[in-house]
Amino acid sequence: MCMSEETSNQPYVRPTWDEYFMEVCRAVAKRATCDRGRVGSVIAKDRQILVTGYAGAPKGMAHCDEIGHQMKTVTHEDGHQSQHCVRTAHAEQNAIVQAAKLGVPIDGATVYCRMTPCAVCAKMIINASVKRVVCEKRYHAGSESEEMFRQVGIELDYFEDKVEAYANQ
Repeated sequence: MCMSEETSNQPYVRPTWDEYFMEVCRAVAKRATCDRGRVGSVIAKDRQILVTGYAGAPKGMAHCDEIGHQMKTVTHEDGHQSQHCVRTAHAEQNAIVQAAKLGVPIDGATVYCRMTPCAVCAKMIINASVKRVVCEKRYHAGSESEEMFRQVGIELDYFEDKVEAYANQ
């Protein structure tokens, strides 16, 4: 029994399934090894967690927390430039790879993540036949992913309509 919830005068409100899986996603993110994006991902289906993933360097390679970021400058179509750390695999990628490694089918599942997946993660999500993506916030460069999801009929939901901001974006 959790004492803090039982001792308050407010009735306990059980979280929705989306709230529950997003809270698990936040816990998984604590394992991430890049402080620019301590993010996690949960893939669930039929109210069961199938796999999780977090942002981190590939297995056996040094992490940002150990040796620093590996920054690349990206020039966008409108000419503005932004900085991105490319040392890590994204949380969504690691979750999908974990499912493949373990032989866990994720077709028809829901992906929970901190923000709109990047375009590469979106393509992986589409090819994995995921049916729904739930994000805590919007990614500042997420419009391409949003359009891809729209085109293929993947449902995309947000907890907040705020845009996640990084330094040097």
